[in-house]
Amino acid sequence: MTKPLILITNDDGIDAKGINALIEMIIPIGDVVVFAPDGARSGMSNAITTTSPLRYELVEKHEGLARYSCNGTPTDCVKLALHEVFTRRPDILLSGINHGSNAAVNVIYSGTVGAAFEGCANNIPSIGLSLDNYNQDADFQNLKPYFVKIVNAALREGLPNGVCLNVNAPNTAINGIRICRQTRGYWAEEFDKRIDPNGRNYFWMTGYFKNAEPAVEQTDEWALDNGYIAVVPAKIDMTDYNFIKELEMWKL
Repeated sequence: MTKPLILITNDDGIDAKGINALIEMIIPIGDVVVFAPDGARSGMSNAITTTSPLRYELVEKHEGLARYSCNGTPTDCVKLALHEVFTRRPDILLSGINHGSNAAVNVIYSGTVGAAFEGCANNIPSIGLSLDNYNQDADFQNLKPYFVKIVNAALREGLPNGVCLNVNAPNTAINGIRICRQTRGYWAEEFDKRIDPNGRNYFWMTGYFKNAEPAVEQTDEWALDNGYIAVVPAKIDMTDYNFIKELEMWKL
């Protein structure tokens, strides 16, 4: 029986603790090809490189595992891996484990989830995996039974074309897995304005997430706050079908 062929990438870089923890979790399941950025590429969403050359190199290869480093974005990594490295389509794509949450509106900024979207754009079952801990030395070990269970289920059941899973784990004791929807909310006070020694303004990204529905149990933020791993099915097709009829009434 042929082992599953698994593509792993991330947005924190190939040397990040999260991706290496994921490799250790997943390598017993199948043959793993890692194709990841050579450094941090957080917040890249689905950005692609169009103004400079892309390069990649083989970092490590032995039976069951090959690791490649690329100077591009997470989406670049998926595109280039599929074009250059694979002789058959991967059975699943895993992106992560991200250092930090990609729940709620973070999904639209996330390079982790961006790579998963690129996977499902190519009809590959794809999962973004994140831990709500931004520490580069975060502990991922207690996630293993839950993440392995989710990956095995996706391999067994498959995912609809154009749909990936956005999986976020709390940085606490885990009470289980919850199927959720994305929380409604926004980022507030996003920039800290400062003045450099020459008297010019500059800005640091900062801010905090404002949860618009903190008591709603069906949401991913509620799940994280209450010790659950949140699993949200996310779609490439962002069309608001419910609004089409009303928009037609605008007589545009």
